[in-house]
Amino acid sequence: MIPLRDSIPSRRFPIVNVMLIIANFIAFFYELSLGGELERFIFQYGIIPARFVHDVLNLDSVSVRDVVVPFFTAIFLHGGWYHILSNMLYLWIFGDNVEDRMGHFKYLIFYLFCGIMSSFAHILTNLSSPIPTIGASGAISGVLGAYFIIFPESRIMTLLPFGFFLHIAAIPAFLFLGFWFISQTLNGIASLAVRTYMTTGGVAWWAHIGGFVTGFIIGIRFRRRYRPYYYGW
Repeated sequence: MIPLRDSIPSRRFPIVNVMLIIANFIAFFYELSLGGELERFIFQYGIIPARFVHDVLNLDSVSVRDVVVPFFTAIFLHGGWYHILSNMLYLWIFGDNVEDRMGHFKYLIFYLFCGIMSSFAHILTNLSSPIPTIGASGAISGVLGAYFIIFPESRIMTLLPFGFFLHIAAIPAFLFLGFWFISQTLNGIASLAVRTYMTTGGVAWWAHIGGFVTGFIIGIRFRRRYRPYYYGW
């Protein structure tokens, strides 16, 4: 399912959401410029569970900066065009409304906090993994979790593939995001069983789950401040 737009207009220009998208693209273009240095860069600024565990157990010989910085840098790095374009599409569609409800500054703090919590969720479920994790999807999952609880009656215009045919349908947000969360959870449970991520890389399912749950819990506070306007389709 590919979301195209939602049914809720923003009351204010989503300046923070737009700046986050721009920041992600700037970081990605910088990655593209690194050439052979990219792998070293990713290992330095990505989240590596095994390294984090080692550093926490040896804080006397490790800089606190080296432990903390990857939690912020990792959520602005991406592994390819599909990775960043799909993430930014979701952020563009769902982030403006959440920012509209929370306010600009609170939304920025919320976004970063969800990204950090998603990284912790990934670390806790992959303690010995030497694979760096990057991407904004954990933070964006938090945005989805907040949207799920704040705007359940919204409609998501969605592109649905049926074999060789494409169909566009307006799907209630609680169904679209509920299905998304269930799929992430099932894949997360499967990853715990096979443990392929630690050795071969892949999708950080539990980062998505952790981010979504964090966003959902925080979003409850903003649930009933006012009723949103709808386009009506």
